[in-house]
Amino acid sequence: MNTTQSLEQMQNLKLNGMAASYRCQLELPVNQQLEGHELLAHLLQAEQLHRTNERMESLLKAARLRFNVTPQQIDCSPERNLTKATWSSLLECNYIKAGETVLITGATGVGKSAVGCALGYQACLMGIKTRYFNMNRLIETILMAKTEGSYVKLLNQLEKVPLIILDDFGIQHINKNIKLALLQIMEDRYEKKSLVITSQLPVSAWHDYLDEPTLADAILDRLTARCHRIELKGESRRKKK
Repeated sequence: MNTTQSLEQMQNLKLNGMAASYRCQLELPVNQQLEGHELLAHLLQAEQLHRTNERMESLLKAARLRFNVTPQQIDCSPERNLTKATWSSLLECNYIKAGETVLITGATGVGKSAVGCALGYQACLMGIKTRYFNMNRLIETILMAKTEGSYVKLLNQLEKVPLIILDDFGIQHINKNIKLALLQIMEDRYEKKSLVITSQLPVSAWHDYLDEPTLADAILDRLTARCHRIELKGESRRKKK
């Protein structure tokens, strides 16, 4: 079998990373090309890396993150009330494995959404399925599912996602049906799957925001039982730009 046939066979078997690496090897002078076991190991590593990158790109696309922010782009400083130790700990994603919640609060413009999206990016990097929702979008999705009769299907789909990011919680009024839907989502995820929630409101104000004591108690009990809190400080980063 000649090299052209080998390349075609790799492509037919969808070994695209291996094919690309083999093609690069063939372009080298003969005395620089790898042989035998070294070549095989090199091609296998190239294929594994290619599949890892493809998986991450697929997860990022499905996550629909609001911002394409990497963890390295997040500013950790005492002024922001976000230490490098806290950030490094969260980036290990152990909170996802433990089914814990991350609550990110702070004034408008301090970078809450960016921090949430960076956590989502890291989760995708580690091969963890993630889904981002702006609160408005989640409400629209719930209402549409109820109208179309696919509400239970939606709940089942969300329950399977290891990490859901809920952005801009507490900005707009939500009716009792949406509160009940949120309670159901949080009940399904409690101690099993993770939530990252960002809000301009401090957590201490969430009970009043939900405005129905029984539902508020139930929702907050599930959100705060096992959670990490990041209370971002500082000036609006939009103003700085």
